[in-house]
Amino acid sequence: MPKVIEITDFSAPELDVFARLTEAQLLNREHIEQGLFIAESPKVIERALDAGCVPVSLLMERKHIDGQAREIILRCGETPVYTAPLEVLTQLTGFRLTRGVLCAMRRPTLRDAETVCADARRIAVLENIMNPTNLGAIFRSAAALDIEAVLLTPACSDPLYRRALRVSMGTVFQVPWAYFGSGEAADVAQLKALGFRTAAMALRDDAVSIDDARLAAEERLAIVLGTEGDGLARETIADCDYTVRIPMSHGVDSLNVAAASAVAFWQLCAQGAPAKHNES
Repeated sequence: MPKVIEITDFSAPELDVFARLTEAQLLNREHIEQGLFIAESPKVIERALDAGCVPVSLLMERKHIDGQAREIILRCGETPVYTAPLEVLTQLTGFRLTRGVLCAMRRPTLRDAETVCADARRIAVLENIMNPTNLGAIFRSAAALDIEAVLLTPACSDPLYRRALRVSMGTVFQVPWAYFGSGEAADVAQLKALGFRTAAMALRDDAVSIDDARLAAEERLAIVLGTEGDGLARETIADCDYTVRIPMSHGVDSLNVAAASAVAFWQLCAQGAPAKHNES
């Protein structure tokens, strides 16, 4: 049975996770295994539960207990459910809750690059993507367009940041991901050791077009995307097997990295793969 708790004291320490802890405090870099994240909206929470994430507490509008959050609450067993009217929750969190439901959850155990890439033919490599909105959008495109794993350099935004999760619609729980390397640039040598040919997305005069037949013909391909604004590090581009660009019109020189990722994933993954349509 769920343990429903009406909020009467905004200062209750049990509510710190929703109202007062920063993303960095939730992450707890010194003890990652003790870290938490906030899943927002029923769809994101459902996908986190499907992936085996452990709920710690729920926060929601009262009307959702027997409404859109009913199945989630049942799945969470005896996890505490904190509730109050919307106007009270807005005072607590400082902003309106998207779809009225939040869930604090334990961070899953991090996997390594070798594990998540073991059977993958197409992967995305993100070098220093620092904007959580862009990161979330890339994961959503990756899930939709047949990317089988995502590798991130240590400077990337956390895929479990609340905004990244929300923008991704919880797809960060559907595409295996891992951090790799120790420096600021992508570790192209490691990618090659894992058996991948590498394609650096970059604005270079000597770049091949994204529809170059050689790219689609590669058995295993890592699509390497760089940080907002500056793009990929020079050494990353130099070390990759291909430098690839998306042809542009009307004098536009580039796309936002999230938009560019969707184009690249469609051209290099989805078009050559069997359709995997679903209803989610």
